Amino acid sequence: MMDLLFKAMAKSLDLEKNSFSGQFGDNPVMQVRFNFYPHSDRSGVTVLLQDEEVEGLQIVKDGAWITVPLIPRALVVNLGNQMQIMSNRIFKSPVHKAVTNTDKPRRSVAMSNEAEVDKEIGPVEALI
Repeated sequence: MMDLLFKAMAKSLDLEKNSFSGQFGDNPVMQVRFNFYPHSDRSGVTVLLQDEEVEGLQIVKDGAWITVPLIPRALVVNLGNQMQIMSNRIFKSPVHKAVTNTDKPRRSVAMSNEAEVDKEIGPVEALI
C-alpha cells in the first residue's frame, strides 16, 4: 500500500515512479501503534520521560486510579506484558492511562523494547 502511495506522490511531482519508494529499500519497516485506554503495555519494559510540569499518567493500585507523581528529569520504568509472562507474574504489567489537562498540554517520551516478532516467549524455567 505504501509503495502505491509513494508512486502516486512521485507521479504528482513528475518524478520517476520509484523516486521515493526506492529509498526505503527492499524491506522497509512499518510500525503501527494503537492506544486504547486504559491498557497495559505489551512490551518487556517501557521507559517514560514525563512532562516536568503537567501530570497525566495514572495506574491502577488496589482497584483505584492513582496519579504517578512527577519527578523532574526522572525516568518512569513501566514493566510490560512480556516481562510479566517471562517472570511468571512475579513482575506485574500495570494497567494505566493518560489523562488530559484542560489548561496545559502534556508532553512525554516513551521508549519500549519487545522480543523479536517471531520470538516465542514464556516463563523463565527457574520460575516455573
